[in-house]
Amino acid sequence: MKQTNVKLVTIAIFVATFMTAVEGTIVTTAMPTIVGSLHGIELMNWVFSIYLLTSAMLTPIYGKLTDKIGRKPVFMVGTLLFIIGSALCGLSFNMHTLILSRALQGMGAGALMPVSLTLLADLYPIEKRTKVMGYNSTMWGIASVIGPLAGGLIVDTIGWHWIFFINVPIGLVQLLLVFMSLHEEKRVRQTKKMDLLGSFLLMLVLLTLLASFQLLSDQGFHFMVLACLVVSVLFLALFIKIEKQAQDPIITLSLFNNPLFIGVNLVAALVSGILMGVEVYIPMWMQGVSGLAAGIGGLVLAPISLFWVVGTNFASKLLTKHSIRRVIFIGLLFILVTTIGLFIAPINMPAWYFVILMFVFGLGMGMVIVSTTITAQQVVPKSHLGEATSFNTLVRTIGQTVMVAIFGLIFNFITNQSLNQVQLAGRTDLLNQFVNPKTADQVPEMYHKLLRKVLYDGLHMTFLMTVILVGVSILCVVVYIRNQVKMNELN
Repeated sequence: MKQTNVKLVTIAIFVATFMTAVEGTIVTTAMPTIVGSLHGIELMNWVFSIYLLTSAMLTPIYGKLTDKIGRKPVFMVGTLLFIIGSALCGLSFNMHTLILSRALQGMGAGALMPVSLTLLADLYPIEKRTKVMGYNSTMWGIASVIGPLAGGLIVDTIGWHWIFFINVPIGLVQLLLVFMSLHEEKRVRQTKKMDLLGSFLLMLVLLTLLASFQLLSDQGFHFMVLACLVVSVLFLALFIKIEKQAQDPIITLSLFNNPLFIGVNLVAALVSGILMGVEVYIPMWMQGVSGLAAGIGGLVLAPISLFWVVGTNFASKLLTKHSIRRVIFIGLLFILVTTIGLFIAPINMPAWYFVILMFVFGLGMGMVIVSTTITAQQVVPKSHLGEATSFNTLVRTIGQTVMVAIFGLIFNFITNQSLNQVQLAGRTDLLNQFVNPKTADQVPEMYHKLLRKVLYDGLHMTFLMTVILVGVSILCVVVYIRNQVKMNELN
């Protein structure tokens, strides 16, 4: 049997991570132009949410398939779906075709991230894996910088269609690398049937859950949000009942008998939500409260990516000498310092203060995410590695989706209250103008100080929520991660 070329497969994984990461930032930059071209501003949110929905719905199914039929075929199918979806996005002639194409693109993306992390677990031992995962995480940082720049350049020169077409050659190179370099042992054909009913029910659980929080984020709390949540709970109860009886369940429920597995996944979901709160609202502070250019918000966030790698490398050294619990605690303390620092920051705090906090935050996030991911992989049998990795990816996505909606509710509620207090009730139009650097000058000077205070109030309470989330994360560690075990002692 041919030997796997570890270096080339690792490069392919890095390419896959970059391709999926840059997709979010580059599309965001081009969206105003796309909306103007396809005339569908009322459907704009669905371009993003449908991608997230289809990706999340299929992630656990891909994870199960990697354990049943192998990593390579699932990774290649995911890449092909992503390439085809990207090409169709570029060929879209209205918003409806773009949304359908993004759904297909999301179906492919749902395979790339969890299978990439599973492959890294296959290819590298513990002591090397954390470092490689740190380098893989760097792709997200590079994408966050390159995406907006590339998006603007492509839109201004060859047209918005090419922000999607560019994925085709990149994806084909990645596909070729995996096809030529990754060689897996032939798996024993299993007689157990795929859990199709369980897979379908799980997709319905995720669809109704994520849809409810998307509606919550868009329109606030109303009957449809409650209805979706109730239906999601009912589907979940039915899913659990079916999985208990299934020959080969899509998610093996016995995995949840391990408190360590539960604990690290809960922490991963919570800190992923905190990450969204920081990345979404720091640029708003820079632009709306501090009155700085839009690009400054991105620059302030850049240290997160830089020190994420430092955090993963730091964690890799600590995990072999100290308990998992202690390493996650240290990471959470760094995150706690950041969130408290954001919460107590006065309205006139300069940008350098936030830059320092982002260094600390990146260090903490790198430590916590790599520790929770690797622990989730190590506490399960090898036969469930893909399943466990995909579940870890899924809970991080759910954490981000849920917390973005909750942060939005808090921010909107507080800013509306503050507008009432300064006799500007209902004038969210002024607030929208004020946070946009291109239209801020159109707001009368007499309102600037008031609107700055309104924004500060909303951000202040939003950052308080991030402090609370860190507290809940620490509680999860206390309750679930009691064993003082070191990473190299697992399995």
